[in-house]
Amino acid sequence: MLVEIRLYATLRRHAPTAALGVLSIEVQEGSTVADVLGIMNIELAEVHIIMINGVSSSLDIVVHNGDRLGFFPAVGGG
Repeated sequence: MLVEIRLYATLRRHAPTAALGVLSIEVQEGSTVADVLGIMNIELAEVHIIMINGVSSSLDIVVHNGDRLGFFPAVGGG
């Protein structure tokens, strides 16, 4: 099944050829958000906010065909 991934801020380095950090990947039926991050070689600790179809989510949620996943890192400032 196909899911859309949107990487924000520093996480975009994991998909340098993706326009604006947006790409689609093929995942197995029953895959969780954590599985998707593993496929993309993104450390779980790097991701602070997870959105699925615009709704806050967690690592253990199973993704479905056509879902839009947004990954945001922790943002520092001062």
